[in-house]
Amino acid sequence: MLGVAPERLDRWLDGVAQRHGAFTDVRADDAGVLTVTCQDSTTVVLTAPYGWTPDPAPLTAFTAAARVPRRTAVLLVRRGRWAVGVFDGPELVVSKVDARQVQGRTAAGGWSQQRFARRRGHQTDAVVSHAADTAARVLLPHAGEVLALATGGDKGLAAEVLTDPRLRPLAELPRLGPLDVGEPTKAVLLTTPAQFRAVRVHIVEPTDR
Repeated sequence: MLGVAPERLDRWLDGVAQRHGAFTDVRADDAGVLTVTCQDSTTVVLTAPYGWTPDPAPLTAFTAAARVPRRTAVLLVRRGRWAVGVFDGPELVVSKVDARQVQGRTAAGGWSQQRFARRRGHQTDAVVSHAADTAARVLLPHAGEVLALATGGDKGLAAEVLTDPRLRPLAELPRLGPLDVGEPTKAVLLTTPAQFRAVRVHIVEPTDR
């Protein structure tokens, strides 16, 4: 499975036609998945991260819809650090990155290990709580304009953050991702549109059958 940036999709499809021959069939299914068949019988299946409306020229409609800037909320959480942002297409509108110390693992045993585990658990709970506070402060004011939510980092922690009752408008949004990210820094947050805006592509060549 590949990810192709919307702005590159036309050129990328031109390259497919050059390698595999002209497109002999283009059709969209009920789920909005577009399947393109090439002259050499190669098939290219394209899935847009956001919805689109097929028309009599489905390939043109698909590529045009993929390029439309969509407002998207992003929540990244790992132990000790979190980042939230709202993007309009690839452009960052608002963001906040923060951190809170969580102790690393220890090899100690007995009561010492149990005390450490409890303390680490409390610190992790605090990360979830503070991340939820940040999301409520930064993301919620834009919830009425946002079309989807993309999450990344530790899936369990992100899910815990979204159980906060204040974040229900975000939790109920269509979900993109999960995003494959490292530590949630500002630099990492800025790279996320390359993932959540990408058109997912699956190519099956004659030799693959």
